[in-house]
Amino acid sequence: MDAFYASVEQRDFPEYRGKAIAVGGSPDGRGVVATASYEARRYGVKSAMPSRQARQLCPHLIFVRPRFDAYKSVSTHIRAIFARYTDLIEPLSLDEAYLDVSADKQNIGSALDIARLIKLAIREELGLTASAGVSSSKFVAKIASDMNKPDGLTFIGPSKIEKFMETLPVERFFGVGKVTARKMKAMNLHTGADLKLLSEQEMVGHFGKSGKFYYKIVRGIDDRMVQPERKIKSLAAEDTFEYDLITIEEMHTELEKLADKVTARLQKNQLQARTVTLKVKYHDFKQITRNQSFTVLFSDFSTILDTAKKLLQSIDPADKRIRLLGISLSNFDLPVPPAKPGNAYQLDLFED
Repeated sequence: MDAFYASVEQRDFPEYRGKAIAVGGSPDGRGVVATASYEARRYGVKSAMPSRQARQLCPHLIFVRPRFDAYKSVSTHIRAIFARYTDLIEPLSLDEAYLDVSADKQNIGSALDIARLIKLAIREELGLTASAGVSSSKFVAKIASDMNKPDGLTFIGPSKIEKFMETLPVERFFGVGKVTARKMKAMNLHTGADLKLLSEQEMVGHFGKSGKFYYKIVRGIDDRMVQPERKIKSLAAEDTFEYDLITIEEMHTELEKLADKVTARLQKNQLQARTVTLKVKYHDFKQITRNQSFTVLFSDFSTILDTAKKLLQSIDPADKRIRLLGISLSNFDLPVPPAKPGNAYQLDLFED
């Protein structure tokens, strides 16, 4: 989808149309941008950008509070459109998915035509635009979907894949993060063509197990299948507050809201968890997480909230100013080691 959250807001609220808006964040500089409209992107505003920086780049930027229920409703409708053409759908997020249309339910016979029909249905039924990438592998289709936004449709056929990969900057390769990209560039590796100069053994030597994947992908070899059932590894909810929380009562009130959200998501997905993780970010942006794991599964609000409160207490929140709280649930089906005598769980602390 094109600027998904922002596009939904502009569709639903005419006063935002044609305006530079950011979904998420706030005018006082707190929080980060979740999605920016294309009008805002022209000023350099991007997803995950701090609100303060976004406002500096675009002084007339309008900050809009997210409406996740609305986005989820639209996403459900979009996936129903996908399902008219194939059952092989691998959602990546609310606004993105892989489709394997070799299982062509309507016998259309053309991946390009299927993509056009999906884009048309999204426009006519939802008043939104989507961009599609069509190719013979997940990686290339993903890259192609980003090439001609908004409202793009890009096809990269099998005979053009390897040449296309040679021109791709290394940071666009799947699995290449900022650290790896810096390492590659320090080695004078800037494009796929540069990576192709290394043998598979050299790739593995420089980049570990990922080197084997890079060796294949730069040659257009990507045999990953579309996986309709993606295993859920965690469920989370968090919020950045308009003002710093300074009392235990305020913190408990916010934890109740977050616990309610993750409990609903847990039960909606018919899951039970063993681990609760609390995320805390202070006013100075220092962030910590603490977690508690149980020997039995749970899915009830009380256990989640009580555990989050205990974890909060373990960091001694008195006299501390907190700008963000988050609760996540995990270990849905992992075996749990026996509890130590007198201690049913283990607390962990991580700082960054």
